[in-house]
Amino acid sequence: MFGYVVPSRARLDERENERFRAVYCGLCHTLGRRYGFAARFLLNYDFTFLAILLSPPDEPVCAACRCVVHLLRSRCTMCAAPALDLAADRCVVLSWWQLQDHIADHGFFAGLKYRAASWLLARAYRKARVAAPEFDGAVRRHLRELAAREEERCSSLDAAAEPFAALLADTADCVADGSRRRVLRQLFYHLGRWIYLIDAADDFAKDAKSGCYNPLRYRYGAEEDKLSDENKRALAQTLDASIRQMAAAYALCDCGVWTPILDSIFYESFYGIGKAVLEGTYRKPLPRAKRTERGKQEETP
Repeated sequence: MFGYVVPSRARLDERENERFRAVYCGLCHTLGRRYGFAARFLLNYDFTFLAILLSPPDEPVCAACRCVVHLLRSRCTMCAAPALDLAADRCVVLSWWQLQDHIADHGFFAGLKYRAASWLLARAYRKARVAAPEFDGAVRRHLRELAAREEERCSSLDAAAEPFAALLADTADCVADGSRRRVLRQLFYHLGRWIYLIDAADDFAKDAKSGCYNPLRYRYGAEEDKLSDENKRALAQTLDASIRQMAAAYALCDCGVWTPILDSIFYESFYGIGKAVLEGTYRKPLPRAKRTERGKQEETP
């Protein structure tokens, strides 16, 4: 997705950071095993977070593994598990449709890199849509709705964010337990709303320069390449409202060994990232394909 969902490293001890890295590496191996080497480049923290929420509360089974990124030193890696499979399937489906959206939004030459990535991912996507057909259909439907809101230059933040929020809510439909599924739908809905709006804030200056649709410009009427302090305060309030809704849903979940990691996300990271984005100091983690071995070790929690 977007890479905004990361734990607060300072809040976690060494064992908890190791546990998060184990899921991250486990998802990487799962993407490679199920969808080929190229799919590993789709790996991000957002789907690691999804894999954690879909995992049982018990300590995961891990093993020491090496890969092309860590050839000399093995890493503690979460072994194959249903939660990793589900996260990998949804990662490939959503990444594919985001690429199609980028292709539609850019001209021929500007869209060449997205077309190339789409071609590399085509075989993986065909497998993923078989593994998760309901989610694939939901993503198509919600992205069409999102495109319609953008086409009409929607000025309501709630209406603009609704399709992406509903899309993420549908990721919970793979959960068998009805009560937990309803709780996770609520959590993922507000996560989608928060991600859509925080991404709009993060891209505000870039969209102002390019002329691309940004709901914040139509909601607040900003004519320059930045939001006023008053508008930032208003946006911070609506972002924090979504975080509180996520935290309320999360409080109903029994997350066992994952609790410290998730606490750091819901009670610290979301607020810190929102503040950094609005202050213009936030920097997204580099895409995996651009990381050096040393850089990756420094950036990965």
